[in-house]
Amino acid sequence: MIRRDFLARLTVSAATAALGRGGMRFAYAAQNRAATRTFSKLERISISTWSLHNYFRVTRREDFNLPGPMLSLLDFPALIADRYNVRHFEFCAVHFASTEPAYLREVKYALAHTRSTVVNMPLDIKESATFSDPSREERMASIDAVKHWVDVAHQLGATSVRVDPGKVDPANLARTADSYKTVAAYAQARGIHVILENLHGYGTDRPEELAQLIKLIGPGRVGSLPDFGNFPDEATRERGLKMLFPYAQVVCHTKGLEFDTDGAETKYDFPKAIEISKKAGFRGFYSIEFDGPGDPYVGIQKTVDELLKYL
Repeated sequence: MIRRDFLARLTVSAATAALGRGGMRFAYAAQNRAATRTFSKLERISISTWSLHNYFRVTRREDFNLPGPMLSLLDFPALIADRYNVRHFEFCAVHFASTEPAYLREVKYALAHTRSTVVNMPLDIKESATFSDPSREERMASIDAVKHWVDVAHQLGATSVRVDPGKVDPANLARTADSYKTVAAYAQARGIHVILENLHGYGTDRPEELAQLIKLIGPGRVGSLPDFGNFPDEATRERGLKMLFPYAQVVCHTKGLEFDTDGAETKYDFPKAIEISKKAGFRGFYSIEFDGPGDPYVGIQKTVDELLKYL
C-alpha cells in the first residue's frame, strides 16, 4: 500500500471512530471525494519510457548498476499501470523493437489490455540530424523518416510526436520552418500534433529562439513541449516557460527533479513551474521523464506524489 492510500484510510478510520456509526457514511463520502480528486489528477499525468531508460538495453548506461529486470516496450504499460496507476505514456522511438505491423499490433494489444493511451512519441532518430540541412535531398530524407514515425503514432492512437530540428542555422530559419510545415501538414491529416521541445536543437538559455521558430512555422501548425528541467537557472526557467506554455498543446515534461531524504524536491522551484503552466491555461499532460540520481522507480513515485500535490 503506497503512503497516500494508507493516510487516506487512516483519516477515514479516525473520522469513523470520532463520529460513531452514524458518521460512517460521512467519512466514506469524504474518502470518495478525495479518491475522485486523486483520480482526476492522475488523468493529467503521463510517464515516459525514458524514465526507465536504464532498464531498456538500447539506452542503458554502462555505469548503471541498480538491480531489476530488463524491460521491453511491451512490458511498459502493465508495469506502469500496476505500480503507479498511471495509464498515459510517452513512448520514445528508440525503445521500439520494430515498426513492423505484427510488432505494432502487439504494442496496441498491450495498450488496450491496460486501458492506456500514448500521449506523445519523442522521435530521437538519427535521421533528424539533417532536418535543417542545407541540402534539399538530405532534408527530404529526414522528412520521409519522420513521416514514417507519424504513421506509427497514428496506428497507436498517439496524440503527438516531438520532432527535433537538427542542426539549425539561426541565419536561415526558413528551411527549418519549411521542413516542419511539410511534416505538420502530413501529421495533421492523421490527427497528430507536431511539437518542439526546448533544449532539443536549441541552447537551454535561449528559449526566445525556439519561440521565434514556432512563430515562423505557424503556431497553428506546430506547438511547444516545455520541459521544466531544460534550463540553466531559475530566471531563464521562468522566462522560458512563460514564453513557451502559450504554444503548448499536448504535453510538458516534469524533468530534472531531485529529492532529499524527506522526499522534497531540491533541484528547482517546481511549484512555480506548475503555477506558470496553470496561468497559461495549459490543459495537457504533465509527463514524467525522470532522469535523476538513485532508483528511477522511486524517483517516478516521488514525482507522481509532487504532481498530485500541486496539480
